[in-house]
Parts: sequence; structure tokens; C-alpha cells
Amino acid sequence: MKAIGYLQSLPIEHPESLVDLELPPPAPGPRDLLVRVGAVSVNPVDTKVRRSRAPQPGQPEVLGWDAVGIVEALGEAVEGFAVGDRVYYAGAINRPGSNAELQVVDHRIAAHAPRSLPDAEAAGLPLTAITAWELLFDRLGVPEGGGAGQSLLVIGAAGGVGSVLVQLARQLTQLRVIGTASRPETQAWVRELGAHAVIDHGQPLRPQLVAAGVAEVEYVASLSHTEQHWTDLIDAAAPQGRVGIIDDLSGPVDVMQLKRKALSLHWEMMFTRPMFGTADVAAQGRLLARVAALVDQGRLRSTVSERLQPIDAVQLRRAHALVESGRMRGKVVLGGGFGTPGA
Repeated sequence: MKAIGYLQSLPIEHPESLVDLELPPPAPGPRDLLVRVGAVSVNPVDTKVRRSRAPQPGQPEVLGWDAVGIVEALGEAVEGFAVGDRVYYAGAINRPGSNAELQVVDHRIAAHAPRSLPDAEAAGLPLTAITAWELLFDRLGVPEGGGAGQSLLVIGAAGGVGSVLVQLARQLTQLRVIGTASRPETQAWVRELGAHAVIDHGQPLRPQLVAAGVAEVEYVASLSHTEQHWTDLIDAAAPQGRVGIIDDLSGPVDVMQLKRKALSLHWEMMFTRPMFGTADVAAQGRLLARVAALVDQGRLRSTVSERLQPIDAVQLRRAHALVESGRMRGKVVLGGGFGTPGA
């Protein structure tokens, strides 16, 4: 099968940072779906792993944690799926990724893809939707339909996760949603997704919140550059509030600053359930089914802003470079079939 991977960790500008490959097809385990991949998207985790995880000699790493495709075979313990089903999923960080024509994925973390979206649009949703859903409902503990009279501050709201989180908070809670973005085009994007107010995370947060009619926020979702905003977001948080983060901190933060307000800190890592095989791992498949239903009802929209094709090393390097730029609005996806290895 055709695939794209890497044999050594290199800067994305290097022509061998990602290369076209021909690999043997995988065989599904008892709980697995064997999926013929139709479209994929690139997330920050793809670039982080490529830069930090060196492959074993002679064993290429195949990345990719978002996919839409057609089921070609089923493991004997699979329930709820059939050959020919169109599915979407974010996969597991400790298994070969979606940048290949064929992939195996645990059926419990997959769902039927939104019927109203083409492959490329649907491929932009799984990882960010799982992350946003788990952060909002599982980590921060906001109840569906709840949050009346309370506020959520989303730092980095124009990115992949933020673009879904703003929508989920508006559609499924009563929270007042304030997003941060620093450029006119990203600020407009966040408003379009439903934020009640948008402020600039390049400026002090508290005065802008007050100007927007929000004295303090009960919930903070910090999605990027948390260490830069740490003191500011603590200042903006209400006493006994909750702070959720997803990014890898590039510098230290002083957690003692949380004590005075009795703030709680919550990490979200969407790979935790599949990586550890937790008892509730199937929650990811269920939430993806909910997301698909919300999309088909017109309540959630795809967050894709860049579309590339075909799926080959040249286009995947372009996608990684876009993500590494730190200026992405929404998601970048690849579709149009797999290119020819070596072409």
C-alpha cells in the first residue's frame, strides 16, 4: 500500500522529512476496523511527533491522527459496523497513523462519518472534536445545557481545537463564550463560529474582559502558549474557577499562583483513553457519533480552511509547514487519493 512517513527526524524544509513509501498492508485485530483512507488532516501533534520521535532503524514512522474512509474488513469482536461503512476517527498515538491507504483502528474510538460532509471536510473534525468535547465536559466539568450566568474564556480560539470548542460551548451550554485571537481575520472567524465576544491575547486580558462586560470567568480553556498567558489568565479567572490546558508547555509555570483563588488545573490529552485502554474508551466513539449528528443537523460546522491534494509527501510537507507556522485558522486537510510513491 502507498503511505507517507519518515526515516529520521528532520526539519520540515528538508525533502526527506516526509517521504513516499510502499508498505505491506496491516491486518485488523479482534476489535479493529480495516479502513481504506479517503482523506486526512494534520494537527500540531503530527509535527511534534515528527520532530521528537526517532524511528527504529529501517522502520519508517507513519503519522496521522485524523481520517475518513471506508471499512474493508472487521475484527471478530467488532460491533456496530459493517464492511462498506464510511467512518471517521482520530486513532491512537501508539499505533501506525492514517497517512496510508489502509489503516487499522479500534472500532470503539470510531463512528459513522457525518453524512452531510464530503471526506475532506469530515477529516478535519475527529481529533479536535474529541479534544474540545473532553476538555469542556469531562475535564472542566461543564454540564450539557448548563453554565447559565457563567463565562468561558478560550485562549487561542481560532485554532483547530478552539474552532470546535467555541461551537460546542455555544450549541450545548448556556455559557457566555469569549474567544481570543490576535489578527482581524482570525477574530472574524471566531465571531463567525459563535463567540459572544472576541479579545486580543496579545494585550492584557482582564481590561478587555471588563470592557466586554465580563468581570471574571469561571472557566478558562488555554489552548496555546499557556506559559505566556499564565499570569494573565489567573488574573482573569473567578475564585474557585477551573483552568483547562492542552498544549505542551515550553517553559515553567508557577502552579502556586492558583492557590490564592483556589483554582483547579485540568489537563486534556485526547489520546489517553485509547493509549491506556481505559474502561470508558468507547466514550470517544459515542461522542464522535454525537458530533456527526450535530453536523448533520446543521448545529456544528467543519473548521477546514486549507485543502491540499493528493495525499503524498510533497503535500503533507506543505501541511506540516502550515501547522508549524502557528498562524493556521481552523484545519488543513488532504484528500484526492494517494499519490504515487517516488513521483
